[in-house]
Amino acid sequence: MKINKVPYRTIWVKPGDPATIQVIDQRHLPHQLVIENLADLDQTARAIREMHVRGAPLIGVAAAYGVYLALRNAPKDSALDHYLRNEIQKLRESRPTAINLEWAIQTQLKAIESAGSIEQKIKIAFETAGRLADEDVKTCEKIGEHGLTLIERIAGQKKNEPVNILTHCNAGWLACVDWGTATASIYKAFDKGIQIHVWVDETRPRNQGASLTAWELLQHGVPHTVIADNTGGHLMQRGLVDLVLVGTDRTAVTGDVTNKIGTYLKALAAKDNQIPFYAAVPSTSIDWNVQNAFRDIPIEERNPDEVRYAEGWCEGEIKKVLLLPKDSPAKNYAFDVTPAKLVSGLITERGICQANQESILALFPEKRANLLAMGKK
Repeated sequence: MKINKVPYRTIWVKPGDPATIQVIDQRHLPHQLVIENLADLDQTARAIREMHVRGAPLIGVAAAYGVYLALRNAPKDSALDHYLRNEIQKLRESRPTAINLEWAIQTQLKAIESAGSIEQKIKIAFETAGRLADEDVKTCEKIGEHGLTLIERIAGQKKNEPVNILTHCNAGWLACVDWGTATASIYKAFDKGIQIHVWVDETRPRNQGASLTAWELLQHGVPHTVIADNTGGHLMQRGLVDLVLVGTDRTAVTGDVTNKIGTYLKALAAKDNQIPFYAAVPSTSIDWNVQNAFRDIPIEERNPDEVRYAEGWCEGEIKKVLLLPKDSPAKNYAFDVTPAKLVSGLITERGICQANQESILALFPEKRANLLAMGKK
């Protein structure tokens, strides 16, 4: 995608310096474009934990580069296996909900296991992280192509009226390496000349919709309107929403979708108003080992100060203000689970399927043997 007409990814190797991975520090958007340098695993884990980078696909690629940086910085006088185990544990603890993080770690460990020397491991880890980044771009673009068919169908029914799409949180290119998951279909439709308009949930408490999705859409020229989180149901009742598109941080093989807190409420409102509700789901975000999302997927609880305070642009700088009475406690659950029965379908890189195990496995038949081996049907 482009920022001020200049092509960008969210993460890349610094030109001429393979020891440095560069990312867009999303905490400063939409007011400032800040590029951050990551030189070791500790900096990478911090960037993930403190949401300099966020979104399940991007977290996975960042973790892959984190393993590469850990190998590159491995002390020469230490046992590599012990060192790497400790370093990787820091990554695992940075964000517990997004399955892409563990998937990327396992992909890297498998890739380097047969390498004989540290130099070989570094080379393989570097190449693997780059491959995962490129694959994420291709996956998101394919999701966009499949999701485009949904928008085209609605556009055909509405004739000359714009298709109104509701989003929640940021499932855009800032959450991935490029294109995005839920927004990929929107960009594809817009570039094809289809009239669309996007309702952008602000997504408290970190406002990823207001600060990130709105900024992305503005950069691309897509018509949009930012709304308070509680407005979606009202718009649906008045016939002002044609389609709800969201992303996912982890989707169970049964079709239950874990996504940013508040997604469940949008799904309930969509169901009540007979509006299609789709989740854009890269296969890397499907947890093939989870059949009970409510029991087995950890729901991250973040610092309550994210609820207590809000940040914004004031007098040329970002300032933080207290919203609550200073002694009032707050809870900050980062995700919720939308049960499969509320999901119209899942948009994957291989096509659109129903939100159930059989339909998912029909697209990914190679995973069936794994489930059978674990005693699952």
